[in-house]
Amino acid sequence: MAEHEGRRHSGQVAIVSGAALGIGRATALRLAAEGATVVACDINEDELAKTAATIDAAGDRVRAKTADVTVQDDIDAVVAEAADAGPVTILANVAGIADFFLPVGEVDDDTWDRIIAVNLTAPMRFARAAVALMEDAGWGAITNIASVAALGGGGGGTAYTAAKHGVIGLTKSIAFLYGPRGIRCNAICPGGVNTTIAQTSGYPKVEWAGERLMASFALSGRLAEPEELAGLISFLSSTEGANLNGAVIASDAGWTSA
Repeated sequence: MAEHEGRRHSGQVAIVSGAALGIGRATALRLAAEGATVVACDINEDELAKTAATIDAAGDRVRAKTADVTVQDDIDAVVAEAADAGPVTILANVAGIADFFLPVGEVDDDTWDRIIAVNLTAPMRFARAAVALMEDAGWGAITNIASVAALGGGGGGTAYTAAKHGVIGLTKSIAFLYGPRGIRCNAICPGGVNTTIAQTSGYPKVEWAGERLMASFALSGRLAEPEELAGLISFLSSTEGANLNGAVIASDAGWTSA
């Protein structure tokens, strides 16, 4: 049992994207366990249902919405569900996809557009909607999942790296402009995490680019578990993290300290 279980986020409503698997699922479970009503969304309906069922068994604090985060109407539906649940004070932008580590000379337009849409435009759209609700509530905390790829050039392909660098800019802008209004925004830059992304879009399609990136990956250390990132998101979303705004936190087992 977590020290603050059932108390840290009591009476709050949280939106969590990418909640079907990995960091998103772990975050939805963690925030619910600590008292929040979680509006969990993902395009993967079957796995999202498993997330919701786990939370229901733990205390009926979840509303699951199947959503494609690249579709504005789907985002609107998720946000409307959250607004109906109560004062929205937490947004965790977790949904993300990788780009097969494609270098710029190999990036096709469809891959570029999809990576930017999921990894950068969707967090902006969720934040755009959430800030109004948070202002109504009097405060709020947004956490964006970036990546070690947001801190350099050796953590992903060109599209993924560009998108995650953009997430840092998005985070800093929100933090600076909305901090005086009681809304904080921070970014977490994970290194390797034990998720299914490697089986979907996290392996190199271009041999020479993969070999080049291995020089960086050799510094990556151990894989984190999704629950470790979820705990950090919970902290940043709580009053305990009240002095953190615009922070970019590398949770990477020391990868970027090398």
